[in-house]
Amino acid sequence: MPYAVAVANGTAALHLCALSLGVKPGTRVLCTPLTFAASSNCVLYAGGSVDFVDIDPETGLMDLNQVEDKLKKEPYQGIIPVDYTGHPVDLEVLRALADRHGCWIIEDACHAPGGYFTDSQGRPQRCGNGQFADLAIFSFHPVKHIAAAEGGMITTTDPAHYERLKMLRTHGITKAPEHLSQHPGGWYYEMQALGFNYRLSELHAALGLSQLQRADVGLARRRALAASYDAAFEGTAIKRPAKPADGGHAYHLYVVRVPDRKGLYDYLREHKIYSQVHYIPVHYLPYYQELGGWKPRDFPHTEAFYDQCLSLPMYPSMTEDQQAFVIEKVLAFVQ
Repeated sequence: MPYAVAVANGTAALHLCALSLGVKPGTRVLCTPLTFAASSNCVLYAGGSVDFVDIDPETGLMDLNQVEDKLKKEPYQGIIPVDYTGHPVDLEVLRALADRHGCWIIEDACHAPGGYFTDSQGRPQRCGNGQFADLAIFSFHPVKHIAAAEGGMITTTDPAHYERLKMLRTHGITKAPEHLSQHPGGWYYEMQALGFNYRLSELHAALGLSQLQRADVGLARRRALAASYDAAFEGTAIKRPAKPADGGHAYHLYVVRVPDRKGLYDYLREHKIYSQVHYIPVHYLPYYQELGGWKPRDFPHTEAFYDQCLSLPMYPSMTEDQQAFVIEKVLAFVQ
């Protein structure tokens, strides 16, 4: 992608994307309920409203068939797909849907640096490359692929978005001579929009650059860990995560599904294995309950997924012995 704007964190990236795309009161946006709240909160920050689309029960991704059904029935201005766990959304298909219904796309690629899908021409399309989404975002949170302690990035192929995002991350201020109304001297700047202090610090940028140099090694290790989990759980009651046929999964998370999720979670903690649940569906959260009035069974695939999902430890520095211990305890519980 030709343009990238570094910001303070992934949430700031989402917020600025919403602003750059003109989200305001009356703007209606589709999102997935199986994500962290920031993916949809960014629309609310800008005054817009959110609706949800159920997931594909196999992948955990936004169900694109249901997206099409929603767009046929009601007007929406935008769509925010999430590359959940590092599994890429087919943005070529989604772009065609969005274009037919006049929608923009923000790709939440926080889980998916290095992930890709193969398009209809047989070409790999990397998550966040801007070929299909208007804007894409990444996070540099400590648990992400590129861990800069904190930070985020917005990518785009649109120079107008690039210029606006740079201004919005810095209080809405610009010193670029081509954007100023007058030129009294080198000290001069103008605040042209109500922006934010969303810049990435130099310290975090330095950490991020050092991590970037190790990104390919880290991604390869994540894929190796996922392959080991897959092999260990084959033929058991554990439902393993779906994986794209082209191998483009980035494996930020390794999410299994088991009938007694709470029992396995507690059992692993007894053995000091700290698994996690990703995520509590957004429409379950009290704020969203009051906001939209969503009810249980509104998104049955998401709710069924949530009832059984558990993220097992997955990080590049995980040793073979550590993973073997996790596998041993998981199998001891389910078998």
